[in-house]
Amino acid sequence: MPVPPSGSGPPDPFAPATLGPVSLRNRVLKSATFEGMSPRNTVSNSLIEFHRRIAAGGTAMTTVAYIAVSRDGMGAPAEIYIHDRAAAGLARIADVVHGEGARISAQLGHAGAVGMVRGKRVVGPSKTRTIAGTAVHAISRGGIDEVVGQFAAGARMLAEAGFDGVELHFGHHYLISAFLSPRWNRRTDDYGGPVENRARLARQVLSAVRAAAGPRMAVTAKLNMTDGIRGGLQPADSLQVARLLQADGGLDAIELTAGGSQANQMFMFRGSAPRKEMARVLPGAQRLGFRLLGRALFREYPFEEAYLLPMAREFRAALAMPLILLGGISTTASIRQAMAGGFDFVAMGRALLREPDLVARMQAGTASESTCVHCNKCMVSIYSGTRCVLDHPEPPEIE
Repeated sequence: MPVPPSGSGPPDPFAPATLGPVSLRNRVLKSATFEGMSPRNTVSNSLIEFHRRIAAGGTAMTTVAYIAVSRDGMGAPAEIYIHDRAAAGLARIADVVHGEGARISAQLGHAGAVGMVRGKRVVGPSKTRTIAGTAVHAISRGGIDEVVGQFAAGARMLAEAGFDGVELHFGHHYLISAFLSPRWNRRTDDYGGPVENRARLARQVLSAVRAAAGPRMAVTAKLNMTDGIRGGLQPADSLQVARLLQADGGLDAIELTAGGSQANQMFMFRGSAPRKEMARVLPGAQRLGFRLLGRALFREYPFEEAYLLPMAREFRAALAMPLILLGGISTTASIRQAMAGGFDFVAMGRALLREPDLVARMQAGTASESTCVHCNKCMVSIYSGTRCVLDHPEPPEIE
């Protein structure tokens, strides 16, 4: 764990800092929260305005989410994926965010078996079925090589567009996360079995992205500490993965997360479970199934401030590289607690959906906590434009 100079104490979270090669105005990042504002699979004016407001509100770096490495890597409609038509919009959003004095990153990944997109080939480490009954095909060795190349191409496009960072999505049961997990990875080749094999794809992706991104961009990874399900990835194995990634030397930080989207989604959110609201937006057959199984699919976990901190402390104690604390960060006190605990940055999501200017007000001393009530109804809004539905009940017009 990084040790500050004697007598210096923990860093000031609102003072300038560096993330790899990138200078930041403070240590508070906007976490990746899928926006659902890209109906043409490219950057929209609405998406630009969404991130402009967060940038203007004092956040050091905002994260565009989620950008798939290919159409088959998408997890939802109205999502950007890497293709030639996306390049111009990515350059525009980077320019606008930079104009507000902030940095910009993008979460890059392959959703694998997560999500509902018609016509895509659903792949995972092994043959199985999703909870909705969709067939998941075991990805071939050639397919693995293709995905690695797609990650590199995505990083290259982001670098050319002027992005400051790329966050590799190694969590939430997406494709790379599924490879790490014994729940879904039952392969018998050198991508399955022991942790070193299950981590092989993540390490190949990191190596390819680091080379493609070049020396100017920060490269981070969002890594599950645990899948939050029986038979899934557990902290001991995840820590072993983190040590391998650290030893490879390509990452500037790891953002620690937990849970995911294939099963037990509320494990990563905590707070109220918006079952009725979710059932209303699902198509017919899925709506019926959700009403029958919603309580099992959407369990309720009490919200606690900085709820991932106890587990994350194990990783902080064992790793030397910079770490980003995520999960229920909504007060100045928890931000300072993270700094005192040796974490280098914090990432905020739901708090900034409701109050894009929260970081600036915290820094000025005019706010000490978010007004987010952790109802999680913003989860449902991802299909119509991510927002706090308490303040903005009607879907925005996506331009």
